[in-house]
Amino acid sequence: MNFNYHPYKTPYLIIFVIALFLAISFLFISGGLLSSNLDEYTLETSESVTENYTAISRTELESRMDGITTPLADIGPINSLLVSQHGDMVVEKYYGSMNANRGNNIKSASKSLLSILIGIAIDKGYLEGVDQPIGEFFPDYFDSNPDPIKASITIEDLLTMRSGLASTSRSNYGRWVTSNNWIHYKLNQPLRGVPGEDRIYSTGNTHLLAVILARATEMNTLQFAIRYLFGPMDIEITGWDRDPQGYFLGGNNMAMRPRDMVKMGQLMMNVGVYNGEQLVPKEWVIKSIEPVTGRIPGVENYGYLWFRRMSGNVHMIYAFGNGGQYIMIMPELDAVLTVTTRSGTGEPTRNYRRQLFTIIDQDIVPLLQAGYRDV
Repeated sequence: MNFNYHPYKTPYLIIFVIALFLAISFLFISGGLLSSNLDEYTLETSESVTENYTAISRTELESRMDGITTPLADIGPINSLLVSQHGDMVVEKYYGSMNANRGNNIKSASKSLLSILIGIAIDKGYLEGVDQPIGEFFPDYFDSNPDPIKASITIEDLLTMRSGLASTSRSNYGRWVTSNNWIHYKLNQPLRGVPGEDRIYSTGNTHLLAVILARATEMNTLQFAIRYLFGPMDIEITGWDRDPQGYFLGGNNMAMRPRDMVKMGQLMMNVGVYNGEQLVPKEWVIKSIEPVTGRIPGVENYGYLWFRRMSGNVHMIYAFGNGGQYIMIMPELDAVLTVTTRSGTGEPTRNYRRQLFTIIDQDIVPLLQAGYRDV
């Protein structure tokens, strides 16, 4: 390659360098790098992420992790914490009566798994795509209740919590799940926002997705999941609620084992590949983690039912369920961290979650950074 000075080319070179710098800066600010191939991203950024950390051995990493995670049982209702790096389990802690063979209700973390199932259904041709309107899946409702705006809500609107329909979560959840038809109850909700624009978090949105999946595939959601996802991954669902019409609840009250939660995180880490098989389209995994909205106006940290945050200088993609159920993925460190908590204890969770994230950000992630090179 010729690097000789040329008086006419130099200004263009300077402009190119400046433009390249601005483009790279934008990617880091917007989180755009995680919208590219995750496995390539891990390899490209591993040096910069770990350069300030003295490498430690896997044995030392596991020993120091044990000292950090053993006391976690004392800060709240945590009953398991697992950490995997490079595909190897670094930490596997169970607290109280929890054990490796016991499933735990992962609450709304199941929404992120539903997102994966929707991606598979599109890839297999059961669904046309995310722009498909929901009206065609609910003729039993819209024939009697014509509403062109509601009928034009898209699959993507449901995936991003932008249906515009009033929420059936939080204080509205009880009335919804005690109704005799969860589908019609949700569709009956008034529009509180503009579909495709305003984010209104609602488990009713994801339940509609689960019903759409069942009606499009002519399988119930669990059968579809076992055929294309849970079966190939040897994942057992130990519990899952159904609505009065028999549809599995989309986005809540699914129970699975913590080790299986790690598998789901590793699947995302590997951009949809498990045991050498592409179970989820690579393009879907990348698309689903692109932030398009967020709980706070102006802050985009939510994609297709997956959250995003920074843990120190490391990007984290995560599924979150009420009470503190987490599947956390850190592609730069090739690491997956899962947390489950006891459900229905009435214990306050806000303070414990703050403590948990402080420990993850200040103690666990730096150790994983230090141990990254010891593959």
